[in-house]
Order: sequence, then structure tokens, then C-alpha cells
Amino acid sequence: MKTPILVTALALSSGLLFSLPAGAAAKDGKATKEEAVAAVKKGVAFVKANGKDKAYAEFSNKQGAFVEGDLYLVVYGLDGTVRAHGANEKMVGKNMIDFKDVDGKPYVKERVDLAQSKGTFWQDYKFTNPTSKKIEPKQMYCEKLDDSVVCGGVYK
Repeated sequence: MKTPILVTALALSSGLLFSLPAGAAAKDGKATKEEAVAAVKKGVAFVKANGKDKAYAEFSNKQGAFVEGDLYLVVYGLDGTVRAHGANEKMVGKNMIDFKDVDGKPYVKERVDLAQSKGTFWQDYKFTNPTSKKIEPKQMYCEKLDDSVVCGGVYK
């Protein structure tokens, strides 16, 4: 009698582990590079399956499926206009092509240029971490999708 209960308990606990969002098990709350890549790939697939409007709204929803701790997605048009932003939806619609990080790096222009020249890439710059509220070094993984670039990153 104990064996079926143990098997059922193990099956249930395994199912619960697989249903947790990416990164939920991280002890320090910081996303990994692997989680960033997976989130971007999931986001690109979501855009393709559901259309830009629905996807961008979901990416910009802080309680949505694409925001987990300090990991969120952003989408920029190739002109530098923010189409979705998981940490600050007030940025949506703003053209940030001339924005620079605290070190003076024109990270949006660089991101757009890299999207057009490479398609898939990692980018380093500094940005405000939504969980710590501090400006921190960040690595962003990006993939070009049509006339946009979908990105998700990790804070170092």
C-alpha cells in the first residue's frame, strides 16, 4: 500500500517542479544566461503563434508569463522604438535610438545595428535592475524577428 502512495507523491512533486516558471528555483533571484536564451526563444515563438499585438501586451505585463524576477523581455523596432518592455511599460512607444547607458554607450543604436548585421547576439551595457533598483552591468541576449529585435538579459 505504501508504494502506490510514494509513487503518486513523487509523480505529483515532479509535475509541480516542471510547472514552475523558468528561474523560479534560483536562490539569488538572478536569471541565468540559459534562462535568458530560453525566454527569448519562447517569446519569438509566442509572437509567431499569437501576433505582435497580443505578444507585446503579454511581454509588457509585469504579472505575465514573460516576467520572472529580474528576467523580462523587451522588443525594439529596428528604428529604436520600444514595442514591449517587461520592466517598464511606460517606455512602450518611445524612440530610444539616441539613449545611452551611464557610461555613455549608445546601447539601443548598438542593439539595432547588431540585429541588422548579426541577427542573434549578446550585448553588454548597464541598466537599472528592476529587483535591486540599482544600475548594474547587464548582458542581453537578442534575436532579430522581422522588423524588430526581441531581447532578454541577465544582470551580472
